[in-house]
Amino acid sequence: MTPNLSPIERAFELARSGKCQSFSEIKAALKAEGYDSATITGGTLSKQLRQLIAASSKS
Repeated sequence: MTPNLSPIERAFELARSGKCQSFSEIKAALKAEGYDSATITGGTLSKQLRQLIAASSKS
């Protein structure tokens, strides 16, 4: 877990990094890092993360 980084901020980092290929992989990675992945919910947030995942896979 990165100090002073919220689960949502970390989720966006993971999505941009290309390390996770799906929304469920982001949630699993957060859990493995000690974050509460229950805060990563909602249609708008999941859509934004999926778009970042897609963009990172094209680079």
